[in-house]
Amino acid sequence: MTSPVDDLILIRGGMFLMGDESPGDHAPVHEVFIEPFYIQRYEVTNDEYASFCRESGHRLPFFWEMAGFRCGPAYPDHPVVGVSWRDALAYTDWCSMRLPTEAEWEYAARGGLVGRHFPCGDSLEPAHGNFNKSDQRGPLAVGSYPPNGFGLYDMQGNVVEWVADWYAPDYYSHSPAANPQGPESGRFRVIRGGGWHSGATCNRVNYRNALPPNWLDFAVGFRCASDFD
Repeated sequence: MTSPVDDLILIRGGMFLMGDESPGDHAPVHEVFIEPFYIQRYEVTNDEYASFCRESGHRLPFFWEMAGFRCGPAYPDHPVVGVSWRDALAYTDWCSMRLPTEAEWEYAARGGLVGRHFPCGDSLEPAHGNFNKSDQRGPLAVGSYPPNGFGLYDMQGNVVEWVADWYAPDYYSHSPAANPQGPESGRFRVIRGGGWHSGATCNRVNYRNALPPNWLDFAVGFRCASDFD
């Protein structure tokens, strides 16, 4: 695989409609402006994360060398799992990047589509991504399914992804109209995108969930982002 920096795609930014009008923490739909930014084409892999651990002395992922989770040196191109939000932040600091904001992640995941439920359109089929109907029983190598309209892979399925923001269920009711950064504090950090064990609903581009920042999960990884200079 390429290095994290070589893996970045420029997202040119603009206005989009964030959220969904169905009941839940993803309502109301609201217009958001996003500045241009870079985001990784792929989720961070086991090989990339292992390089970080070797060079920085950081701990290896919790599920390292557990074949059932495809985590470890035997699966170099699979997305890393078993990393907390704090671990992900340490990785992004090490490679001079950052986690995407929740708004950046959704804008990127939509891939230019408007009013669609998934990065691939209005329905999700096993050929579109690695979710529970695909029956893969674990993460697959990044890039195993077609990319979205921005050339980004696994924005649905494979692993759920940490993003930068604190979580609040009512945040969309008072979110800033430009470059929202999430609440100033909270108990949980937002995770986005469905994973290999998630149902179709959890893979919707607007779907929100959250975990404690020290949580370690067999289906949660991340990808990096960077400011546009």
